[in-house]
Amino acid sequence: MSTSLFSAPRQDTEPSRSVLVAIGALSFVALAFLVWLIYFKGGSGAPEWVSFLPAVNATLNFMSAVCLLAGYLRIRRREITAHKRFMIAATCFSALFLVSYITYHFFHGDSIFPGHGCVRTDYLAVLASHVLLSMVALPLIFATIYFGLGSQFLFHRKVARWTFPIWLYVSVTGVLVFLLLRAYSS
Repeated sequence: MSTSLFSAPRQDTEPSRSVLVAIGALSFVALAFLVWLIYFKGGSGAPEWVSFLPAVNATLNFMSAVCLLAGYLRIRRREITAHKRFMIAATCFSALFLVSYITYHFFHGDSIFPGHGCVRTDYLAVLASHVLLSMVALPLIFATIYFGLGSQFLFHRKVARWTFPIWLYVSVTGVLVFLLLRAYSS
């Protein structure tokens, strides 16, 4: 059991308003860019190598989910250093996902689900919840990381209670969206 992060704890004071505004602004800009990229820019003739990126994206989402679960289990066991490592890994996998996702949608544009009937309704429900919660997750992830790395553990725990289930849901449903698209596009 490691407590190296607690060796010189900072007092948990009120979070800086300017930091919270910056997190909100950065999240808004990122989300506005993604909306523009996917729904307004359109595809630009995707090179052949872009076709494998959805599988890469699903793998990165899966790895993020695995690290999130491992990090959660470690913090429940008070293994602080292992928790931090898994959560940093989850963040890295999610960041790599975002780069790959942007690259794919820069070239390809929006993906249309070809299924019909109930499966289309189910797919669109999963996709809608995935997209909406990913918009909520982004600022929560930024805030959770900021508080954790800044040793503001009181705020880190408060925000992480919301961030963890939302981030995990977004990661898992990202894989599910890929699998549904792949199954019905063949």
